[in-house]
Amino acid sequence: MPAGGRLAGKVALVTGAARGIGAEIARLFAAEGAALWLGDRRDDAGAEVADGIGAAGGRAAYGHLDVGSESDWQRAVADALARFGGLDVLINNAGILRVKPLAETSAEEFRKVLETNLVGPFLGMRAVQGAMQRRGGGSIVNFSSVQGLEGREGMTAYSASKFGVRGLAKSAAIELGPLGIRVNTILPGPTRTPMNERAGWSDADYARAYGRYPLGRRGEPVEIARLALFLASDESSFCTGADFAADGGVSAGKPRD
Repeated sequence: MPAGGRLAGKVALVTGAARGIGAEIARLFAAEGAALWLGDRRDDAGAEVADGIGAAGGRAAYGHLDVGSESDWQRAVADALARFGGLDVLINNAGILRVKPLAETSAEEFRKVLETNLVGPFLGMRAVQGAMQRRGGGSIVNFSSVQGLEGREGMTAYSASKFGVRGLAKSAAIELGPLGIRVNTILPGPTRTPMNERAGWSDADYARAYGRYPLGRRGEPVEIARLALFLASDESSFCTGADFAADGGVSAGKPRD
């Protein structure tokens, strides 16, 4: 992989890096010159992503990371600093989805979704602040969702967590901006990832479901990764506290009949 690129000289920590959008972000960032610390709970798959980047000439290390664990975050940041000497970018991508009616959602299930999707990014931002401050600044990219803009049946826990991510990022952007740390949020729409697959659905089912929206299809993980690249790079140097939707027009309005 080239030594130059849009992230040359930068070190990025990516959560949820074992598959889907996180894995695509890792590969794209490596191709653009970043050194990477990759975290996930799927250890075999995460290590495979890191090994693939290394085999292609990039620099990547993998470590187990439960984003809801404060001690895991401390170990992750310490390892990234020991391996790569600094930290410039945090991608808070890890998340879980639970679809269940409100009346059937237990308090434990609700808390688990918030622990991963909302407390995780909070702990991550807090863990990297000092390291980024010592580098003179950095970029934090948190992942919300189009369900962070509107509610949806069966997604009380998920929507609550994703609305919360947006508020978390905006408040952090105000607080961390004077330190040179930018904080932005990506809101993906329906994307072709394992988390968004529906049991028993065929290609025709997906075409019917998403063909009504403006771009008429699901997104590809690389399309979300490209937006993350922009926000991680110096090209977005005047962007902070902002929401960036990559949703094929889903949030623009109601689909046509």
